[in-house]
Amino acid sequence: MIRSDKLTARNFPSAQEEAEQQAAFDAAFDANPPPAYRLAFTDTDFLVRPELRPVRMQLELLKPELVQQELDIQSTVVIFGSARIADRESAQAAVDAARAAKDEAALQRAERRLVMSGYYEEARKFARLITEHTKDFAHPLYVVTGGGPGIMEAGNRGAHEAGGRSIGLNIVLPHEQRPNQYITPELCFRFHYFGLRKMHFLIRSVALAAFPGGYGTLDELFETLTLIQTGKCRRRPILLFGRDFWSRLIDFELLIDTGMISPGDEQLFHYVETADEAWALLMKEYDIGSTANGNGSAGDGH
Repeated sequence: MIRSDKLTARNFPSAQEEAEQQAAFDAAFDANPPPAYRLAFTDTDFLVRPELRPVRMQLELLKPELVQQELDIQSTVVIFGSARIADRESAQAAVDAARAAKDEAALQRAERRLVMSGYYEEARKFARLITEHTKDFAHPLYVVTGGGPGIMEAGNRGAHEAGGRSIGLNIVLPHEQRPNQYITPELCFRFHYFGLRKMHFLIRSVALAAFPGGYGTLDELFETLTLIQTGKCRRRPILLFGRDFWSRLIDFELLIDTGMISPGDEQLFHYVETADEAWALLMKEYDIGSTANGNGSAGDGH
């Protein structure tokens, strides 16, 4: 009788096996092989050459994709926002410290941060609502953030507090960004290329929530609006938290009046004020409330 494992056995050693064999060989002979002799896929100096950029970009697209496929992650909700917005407890502590020090300028800054901390709490609650209501679905909604502090931390924190997993797409920066502690470890990714990070924000997304933020938040928001406006990706809810902030920051009526965008383009997004309002909008959009007994799905983000 022929054993089935012989029928399916590899004909060639795997790349990992050969790399381990080569490392053991070099160690046994105290060898320091010249660069040309190293296996190409274990040669870091070779892989970071400028000519290898297309290969590195492919790897950076592929690695998070394979991990998420293996974990059967199909649909995500992206939460953007400033890294500078603190949670309410920390913001209140800063106010108290400035008041005790009788530092008027510091007190004014701290009081502004305290007001903005309301967005941290809404992002935290929004992520918690998403996770709580869909974590028992056949295909849950996963919160995905940029992986850092501020609003990003709030999103991962809310999902963590709801007992679910969430994703962090970190980026290498000159001033190193450290992942926040609430990201699910096996879903904590790091990118070199901003463009590929953006692709992974959008590949599985069924909605995007933009909280107040600076250049980075605006970059992600307008990238998404442009893709939807031009028909390069399907339309999905874009939620702008805080009408007062966004309407003061961007004069969409001016863009319409001057012909820079078409009438109706301002309907590509929705203003919302609270997590409850945002969640109700998503429930209506994807008919989430009618998915009975936790066997539903909010949709396929691909």
